[in-house]
Amino acid sequence: MKLHLYNTATRQKEEFVPIDPKNVGMYVCGPTVYDFAHIGNARPVVIFDVLVRLLRSIYGTDHVTYVRNITDVEDKIIEAAARNCETIDDLTSRTTKAYHDDMAALGAAMPDREPHATQHIDGMIDMINTLIEKGHAYEAEGHVLFDVQSMPDYGKLSGRNRDDMIAGARVEVAPYKKDPADFVLWKPSTDDMPGWDSPWGRGRPGWHIECSVMSKAELGDTFDIHGGGRDLIFPHHENEVAQSCCANGPDTFAKYWVHNGFLTVEGDKMSKSLGNFRTVRELLEEAPGEALRLNMLTAHYRQPLDWTSDGVKQSKTNLDRLYTALQKLDDVDPAADIVAEDVRDALMDDLNTPKALTALYALASQANKATDASEKAVLKAKLLSAGDQLGLLQLSPEDWFKGGSSDGLDEATIESLIAERLEARANKDFARSDEIRDDLKAQGVILEDGPGGTTWKRA
Repeated sequence: MKLHLYNTATRQKEEFVPIDPKNVGMYVCGPTVYDFAHIGNARPVVIFDVLVRLLRSIYGTDHVTYVRNITDVEDKIIEAAARNCETIDDLTSRTTKAYHDDMAALGAAMPDREPHATQHIDGMIDMINTLIEKGHAYEAEGHVLFDVQSMPDYGKLSGRNRDDMIAGARVEVAPYKKDPADFVLWKPSTDDMPGWDSPWGRGRPGWHIECSVMSKAELGDTFDIHGGGRDLIFPHHENEVAQSCCANGPDTFAKYWVHNGFLTVEGDKMSKSLGNFRTVRELLEEAPGEALRLNMLTAHYRQPLDWTSDGVKQSKTNLDRLYTALQKLDDVDPAADIVAEDVRDALMDDLNTPKALTALYALASQANKATDASEKAVLKAKLLSAGDQLGLLQLSPEDWFKGGSSDGLDEATIESLIAERLEARANKDFARSDEIRDDLKAQGVILEDGPGGTTWKRA
């Protein structure tokens, strides 16, 4: 089966045919690092982690380059640093590390390359100069703006007409603009703002030019996939297309555009004013990262996802069942060179993760019923293969069940209580033995007595 992806640019699902199968490139818009990442920021990270896993399984790890940027110069960063009374470098370093830690907890691997905007200022100045020279940009009162009227097919990615684009972009009204839809490539910086010398005076880049330059630097003028959230289609990605195609030539830039859908929380748009703003860091205190990841995959990536507490609990329960099935296969080694084909086929069809999860649950059901050693070996291989494709089942069953939440009993305390219980039983003090068992159960720790002794897991 061949990989098919929905291409926003053509508004249809297409067979994915890379420009060069030995050098597949994917660029995904990364975070603006001024605060902890919220759950909406995490959705594209998980989605594109699944996609890059799939691409590497098809073309080989060494033939896929995954680039995700860090925006470390932007007005929100300047405002947050001032509000926090800290330097911009301290803020961006701290929040970048937090972002890395939180995404790793969701099972997302680091991209192959992670360019920072501040590392590419010279390239941005060069591209802006090129746009001016080609008649696509102009200088006005210390600003440089892209001239949208110079690009006849501006709006082709989003499919918006000019009036819709102006209304949707919440454009800045400025007397120096030739057209209300013109957008900033470079803007002046005051002495207390970060800034770089340029032909137009000391200033800083606009947001859109950053990704055009970083993707070009890492992947070239033309590459395979550009990804991000649906909210970025306009104006960010539309403006990237305009800048890159006008600077580098028509029909350059990304061949396939992949966008994930919006995320709501408990049925409403996420908002601090509604009290439903959830950061990944907060959620990791309530549930394991793998449960959050599974919950992300329950909806097709192009569809809206409503994030609910019940959904997270159900995802944790489903993972308990998957790990229980895997635990029942402890007595066999996985068969060699076995792939979970049903899971793979679902992902090859535009990353259909709900269908892939259904196939994964079916494998777990088969594993629970299997008695033949060779059948169990094949099912174990398929479960592990499915887990690798989805970024799930990355722990041993023992580690999963002993993981628990950060506010639960630590492992040393649990083991100490189990030892005390065994001593009580040896002394025929069954009341104390039962008391320890019941107390542990009340704190989310389940004891299981067997021929090999007492084992435990978190509920």
